[in-house]
Amino acid sequence: MTVSVERPILAITVGDPAGIGPEITLAALQDERVPQRCRPLVLAEPAVLERVRPLVAPELEFHVIADPADARYERGRVDVLSVMPVDGDRLHREVPFGQVSRLAGELSFAWIRRSIELAQEGVVDGVVTGPINKEAIQAAGVPFIGHTEMFQELTGSATSLTMFQTGSVKIFFLTRHVPLRVACEMVKKDLILKTLREVAHYLTILGHPDPEIAVAALNPHAGDGGLLGTEEQEEILPAIEAAQAEGIRAVGPVPADSVFVQAARGRYDAVLSLYHDQGHIASKVLDFEGTISITLGLPFIRSSVDHGTAFDIAGQGRAQHESMVKAILAAAEYAPRIRAARR
Repeated sequence: MTVSVERPILAITVGDPAGIGPEITLAALQDERVPQRCRPLVLAEPAVLERVRPLVAPELEFHVIADPADARYERGRVDVLSVMPVDGDRLHREVPFGQVSRLAGELSFAWIRRSIELAQEGVVDGVVTGPINKEAIQAAGVPFIGHTEMFQELTGSATSLTMFQTGSVKIFFLTRHVPLRVACEMVKKDLILKTLREVAHYLTILGHPDPEIAVAALNPHAGDGGLLGTEEQEEILPAIEAAQAEGIRAVGPVPADSVFVQAARGRYDAVLSLYHDQGHIASKVLDFEGTISITLGLPFIRSSVDHGTAFDIAGQGRAQHESMVKAILAAAEYAPRIRAARR
């Protein structure tokens, strides 16, 4: 099935129903830029959305469907695809706001799995995901630790590459959900070189011809010539030099306490962060609400908010939805590029 690249269709999963995902999804869909740039198809159960609608979108109408072919994509009315029906009474009993529950994990995963099926079938151009709770996912017996692992495994993708976007700053990650000790052990020439190749490839697809990529250092002051660590000399610099020999404009290693600021000022097109918190802290300090996550390496684009379920404020209508809006708009922008690159 050929999907139109004009106003792409995006499957939006609302995340854990006990968290803020349903709220920020409905709030984001009221932003006038969303229907202008895409056709949103929300994967959620009506009861999940009904209990938060009075908080954030009392006038929004739902068009509940069981088949994506029945979606109308009309402004002011949200197409809602029911995947795992649950009534309001059961939802109230088993999925209270702000608490981990098995049913919440089951619903979260059911929506994600269906979104992947729709994208692989060509029914939608991309997927936008709301925040899930890892404890709830585990309680539901789901054998994945997070979104990225789900999408890579269920699409059969050989690789998955995480990119954070904070304004004009793009941050990629060498390692993700592993202990810091393990992440440091993974800082090896071969993995860095492989990742730099992928980063350069996808930056080109996303509209950055001949991008300059800064590689963050691992140790303070980039190791100070070996006084504060040898990883820069033994692993990181050799990988950068090998990438340069292949025509990739990689630079560094750049001390991590300055590389992200320099990227924010426009010096680099992207930064390769070596471990989870190195890049997460930088992006969230730059703009916590505005940071979004993009998963590359899949057959389609997947974007997400870069924050959690915020159980402490769930069900109160206080959650900021800026990140969800930006995640939707980014997916709408990048979906045609990713699809075209895979043809």
